[in-house]
Amino acid sequence: MAAFSVDGTCDPAFAPVRDVLAAQLADGRQLGAAVAVRVGDREVVDLWGGHADPDRAKPWLADTVVNIWSTTKGVVALAFHMLVDRGLLDPDAPVRKYWPEFANDSVLVRHLLSHRAGLAAFREPTTAEELADWNLMITRLADTRPWWEPGTASGYHALTYGFLVGELIHRVTGSSVRDFVHREVAERTAADFRIGLSPADNGRAATLVQPPPADPAAFQAMFAQLNPVALAVLTNPVVGPDQGNSAYWRAAQIPAANGHATARAVATLYGAFASGGVAGGQRLLGAAQVERAREGQGSGVDLVIGDAGLGGRETELGLGLWLSGADGHYGPNPRAVGHDGFGGSFGLADPEAGLAIGHVMNLMGNVIADDPRKMELIAAVYSCL
Repeated sequence: MAAFSVDGTCDPAFAPVRDVLAAQLADGRQLGAAVAVRVGDREVVDLWGGHADPDRAKPWLADTVVNIWSTTKGVVALAFHMLVDRGLLDPDAPVRKYWPEFANDSVLVRHLLSHRAGLAAFREPTTAEELADWNLMITRLADTRPWWEPGTASGYHALTYGFLVGELIHRVTGSSVRDFVHREVAERTAADFRIGLSPADNGRAATLVQPPPADPAAFQAMFAQLNPVALAVLTNPVVGPDQGNSAYWRAAQIPAANGHATARAVATLYGAFASGGVAGGQRLLGAAQVERAREGQGSGVDLVIGDAGLGGRETELGLGLWLSGADGHYGPNPRAVGHDGFGGSFGLADPEAGLAIGHVMNLMGNVIADDPRKMELIAAVYSCL
């Protein structure tokens, strides 16, 4: 295999990470990508390579940003935990305490963070364009009849999570979740992360690409056997690169799915969960709150991801982040936490190792979780510790 050039910096002890990224770019499994690794307060890897567009005319640069889909959720969870630390939110309170219009008394705040609220999907037909209408989305969700009894199971709230948690942030701060995260999280830590892009940043945004599934028949068969909750989550509405590359999506506030970032920024912000609440040299939350974020909320087969992507394997969520667990979704430490983004991006935090990883890319894979490129990069990082 021909060598493929990657740019950036890499501590010699972490050369295997460079080798893995270069190999993924060389064999076509990546179009353009970046990976960053922090150990304690040191940035030991900050690498990027490939192209930001499908025509391979635009190189991936140090400041290239890309839509990181659900990797955004970990940053929203960080903002939530900052507000718990400030005494403004209580995970054990009913959602109605902060959001009086919310119809269901049995939904607790922690249920929103752990995808156990039963509000994983809209019941009304919803278009992708309507996701940009904040008031419409929160009004619908406030009145939605839960798909299951809140608190009894997890079912991945792929798009609704950001509106539900984001509205709580809005109710207790008076700021939109986008503005709060920008002001209190990204600017304080100098992290190149935004929920939605400003017009000035569009020129450095990578174009998302998703190839057809390798086995279309198997893909169709998987959809045919989905339970009603998973089917609603994945199809009402359908979102993908066409939406992610559109002007309305890039400009919108969709805090479950339209964060735009560099890998460096993802590692910095997930690093708050790896370094006792400190990111970018700034204390964002206390060490005790980091531990609270890692409290398991009950293991089981997730009604969405377990059915559609993990073959019935059990998983467990903390408050806003997935636990690595026995299957090692985020490395060998079962207490490590992280979050995948649709197509292959991810953020990881391992407090025991003081480790944070961020990976972003624009060639989207066709698996819902544990993209093989992710697992290779994580294995390479841990081999260097």
